[in-house]
Amino acid sequence: MNETKKGILHNVRQSVLTTLVLLLICGFLFPVVLSGLSAVIFPHQADGSLLTADGEAVGAEFVGQDFTEPYFMKCRPSAYNYNTYYEDEEGNQYYNDGSDFAGLSSGSNNYAPSNPALTERVEADIEEFLAANPGLTREDIPTDLVTASGSGLDPHISPASAEVQVAAVAAASGLSEEEIRQIVADNTEGKVLGVFGENRVNVLGVNLDIAQAMGLISEQGEQK
Repeated sequence: MNETKKGILHNVRQSVLTTLVLLLICGFLFPVVLSGLSAVIFPHQADGSLLTADGEAVGAEFVGQDFTEPYFMKCRPSAYNYNTYYEDEEGNQYYNDGSDFAGLSSGSNNYAPSNPALTERVEADIEEFLAANPGLTREDIPTDLVTASGSGLDPHISPASAEVQVAAVAAASGLSEEEIRQIVADNTEGKVLGVFGENRVNVLGVNLDIAQAMGLISEQGEQK
């Protein structure tokens, strides 16, 4: 009987000790070492891949934003309006479209193709885009400009979506269409390893270059 008790206590002690050791290694040492190495080897990425304008952080390279000025290119629709909101005098928070701010979030509405809310939202986006881009027709609008990404925070658009905005952005910014196209080309990323994904345009990068070309900012770069 005593031997049985000793065996049970031994097994319990080993289980508790193993749990504590693994908790220390996996829950503390591994994250600390990994975070430390990331900060040393990839400091820009570890800090959120922040981009700056005149020394101030203005966004993250891999998080989309809601650009409203006519001389900036537009991102894809976002179910969460890229988490941009404003407060009224009473402190109530609202998205830019006037709906209640739901807090910092990501994701999509997951509307089915048959959902009337999806049709309504897409139709509204199409009308808004056509109003800002005279001379274009519904058929000229690439699909990604009226469909939200799964995260709702996608920073990229397709090269075709950038091209259809060139004329309107050039007219509003005072830059030539050739200058805008060169800026787009400078911010176009190819397929990963030449195979995976599609060519894509980083909208924040494009708009920072446009702002600099217009003289709105004097310099830009990565936050150190």
